[in-house]
Amino acid sequence: MRQSLTKNRNLFQRNSHFRSLTCSLLLACLTGFVADPGLAQSDTWQMPRTVDGQPDLQGVWANNTITPLERPEVFGDKAFLTDEDMAFLQRRIAEITREDGDALFGDGVLEAAFSGEARSFEPSTGNYDQSWLVQRNVHNRTSQIIYPLNGKFPARTEAAIAATRDAMKRYTRPPRSWEDRGLTERCISFGAPYLGTGYNSYWQIVQSRDHVIILQEMIHDARIIPLVDKPHIDEDIRLWHGDSRGWWEGDTLVIETTNYADKSAATPEASRVVNLERLTRISDDEIRYQLTSQDPGQFNGTYTRELILDYSPDPIYEYACHEGNYAMEHILAGARAQERRQREAGGSEN
Repeated sequence: MRQSLTKNRNLFQRNSHFRSLTCSLLLACLTGFVADPGLAQSDTWQMPRTVDGQPDLQGVWANNTITPLERPEVFGDKAFLTDEDMAFLQRRIAEITREDGDALFGDGVLEAAFSGEARSFEPSTGNYDQSWLVQRNVHNRTSQIIYPLNGKFPARTEAAIAATRDAMKRYTRPPRSWEDRGLTERCISFGAPYLGTGYNSYWQIVQSRDHVIILQEMIHDARIIPLVDKPHIDEDIRLWHGDSRGWWEGDTLVIETTNYADKSAATPEASRVVNLERLTRISDDEIRYQLTSQDPGQFNGTYTRELILDYSPDPIYEYACHEGNYAMEHILAGARAQERRQREAGGSEN
């Protein structure tokens, strides 16, 4: 049954997980655990606005933070880096970049900065080298996850643990067909919102009076988000990137996304995911981005992550991912050759 956008918002807010989350976040803000001391707006800064009077979020924005998704154990309960911590990390990143070793994706930069050891993302074959990646940015949070307050994901469900175990089995045997490879290898989807850091991790935002478009560089997917009081699509229609509806709360753009397809993620019941995103421009060069996700198939609770998107003066480029290209053909040809060798050696196939 179709529901109005207002009803969808109320349903979202009445959910027990989100009601509990809202109270917890409010308490945390009042006690100083969530509010970021480094992101207070200047008293003299004025929010840029579009010709329609909306906050202007347009432009190309980079997600090149080194802030890890989950808080490393070394930080304990420490939610924010000190100025000394940030100076140390900036110095170490410059040193790592000059060394020009294997590229450090995701959380690898922070790990290398503290351990002094750059670990390859692909130890058996090697990575791109560091020259292929952009300069990473240091922000003062110790984790992107700000709720739960320990900076960690909620406990995973038994179904999610089993799904991961099954996926690992599939990836350790020769693929029987392209369907045994993930959505990213098949160039179908990196998910929406795509929040990977440091590698083709740019968004271009375009606004009109009643729509916002977010172009993700990874696989160049465009999310078209209506800002009108328009209901979500029927519940029996499921999409790779879900169905998004947006509205303004003061100067913050709020986006609710539902109707994900179960095949859109390698986790159980992806169709039950409800995401709430909040984008607030906090300076000429920064947008504060928050994602609150209800993913009952994967986690026993709701989580919120926050990161800073930094303005980029450069245009967004196409991420050239092509389904059916020679890489997939060679992967499958290699798998058949491996099976042939096993048969000839009298071994069993997985």
